[in-house]
Amino acid sequence: MADISLSKAVRSNLLSLKGTADMMASTQNRLATGNKVNSALDNPSSWFTAKGLTNRASDLGALMDSMANGVKTLEAADNGLSAMTKTLESMQSTLRQARQDKSFQTGSYTLPASGLDNTSTLSFDGGAVGETAVSINLTSQTNSAEAVTTASTATGLTGASTLASLGLADGETITVSDGTETHTYTITTAATEDLDDLIAGINGETDLDVTAAINADGQFELTADNNEVGITVGGTGSIAGLATQAAPTAVYVAKTVDELVSEINSNTDLDGKVRASNDNGKLRIENQSTQDLNIDGVASNGNIDGSTADVTSIDGNSVRAGLADQFNELRDQLDKLADDASFNGINLLRGDKLSITFNETGTSAIDIQTEDGETINSANLGVATTLEAQNLDSDTNIDLELGKLKSALNEVRSQASTFGSNLSIVENRQTFTDSMINTLEAGAGNLTLADMNTEAANLLALQTRQSLSQNSLSLASQADQSILQLIR
Repeated sequence: MADISLSKAVRSNLLSLKGTADMMASTQNRLATGNKVNSALDNPSSWFTAKGLTNRASDLGALMDSMANGVKTLEAADNGLSAMTKTLESMQSTLRQARQDKSFQTGSYTLPASGLDNTSTLSFDGGAVGETAVSINLTSQTNSAEAVTTASTATGLTGASTLASLGLADGETITVSDGTETHTYTITTAATEDLDDLIAGINGETDLDVTAAINADGQFELTADNNEVGITVGGTGSIAGLATQAAPTAVYVAKTVDELVSEINSNTDLDGKVRASNDNGKLRIENQSTQDLNIDGVASNGNIDGSTADVTSIDGNSVRAGLADQFNELRDQLDKLADDASFNGINLLRGDKLSITFNETGTSAIDIQTEDGETINSANLGVATTLEAQNLDSDTNIDLELGKLKSALNEVRSQASTFGSNLSIVENRQTFTDSMINTLEAGAGNLTLADMNTEAANLLALQTRQSLSQNSLSLASQADQSILQLIR
């Protein structure tokens, strides 16, 4: 085929159209992909820089999932601690209600006008008293004389009076006994030993309930220390007029209701366990316990006889007993709340460790765990594992349990505060990382993304240019044809 010769004008227009077509293809590619740099060939520097930024953004994006899980794990733990706090507060309320409740059961009993003796007692066991019975005597002893006194017939004696002047000789003995203890005084030298020596010997016997002295009449005198003992005088020697004196006859008098009330309420073994009062002449007994109180010495008709055993009992406080059951139910829920506060297999309240990495190199991270990795439950919080009804018998015991709950609440709140601080750290890093990803992606976009408005304007301009070039090519072709017509 013979070569086709093109005129300069046609060739120029064809080249212009080819260049415009290339530029239109490039612009259309940018509009289609949205990128002004689609490969390293387009702009190596921008391409590789943008790739590095995108890769880092991708790495950080992967860490965002870990942070999001960490946030939810902390929120689950916080939810558990919040529920545990409310449960502990409910347990406090239960104990305070028990402390305020004074619905103790009582019984009123009649004292007899007569028939009581020194063996008549009122005994308490069970309830808060326990298995060892505490007995109260229903009578008090009174004797015919305040004290037993025996005195010598000799008068005008002093402490310096010699024993010889009283008719005592060397080697003789004087014995004094209170029926239980005995003191023996042996005379060594009657002419030099005096009454002061004898008195010192008798009074020096601390277990002997007898006191020796010289009375106002100058008589040597022995006096019993109480009205329950007598004085026995013996030995090989004797002092004129000093003789054995029997103990006075004991007389037992029934105690009044007020006396029994005072004695029962002042008894340290019954304090906070049993309380007595005067109920219009009857002895009223209050059982300050959640357990039944047994009273020995009361007949079935409610009359006190001081001898009947195991006939009468007073019921325990059922309200406090019921509150003890409520307390135990709440305590069980406390442990169950801790067991259920998990997220994605991690339970911070059970001592699990939560590890969160904040950057792609692993140089920034946080480990979150309870103090010493301990489980947060009733046992570790110091809350009673099982509260028995009798633990609520006394206000003192209730106050003790309230103190334990207060400590437990402080510990839970402290742990909640720690987790709250950890949550704040993770959320701050989450926000930072999200912003960092946006920055990296925006930076990569600035290097590679096309400006669609600009590219659209360029395309319109290139289309106009293409149209003009086509018109020019048509005109040039027509001019060449006109010349050929002239040659023909």
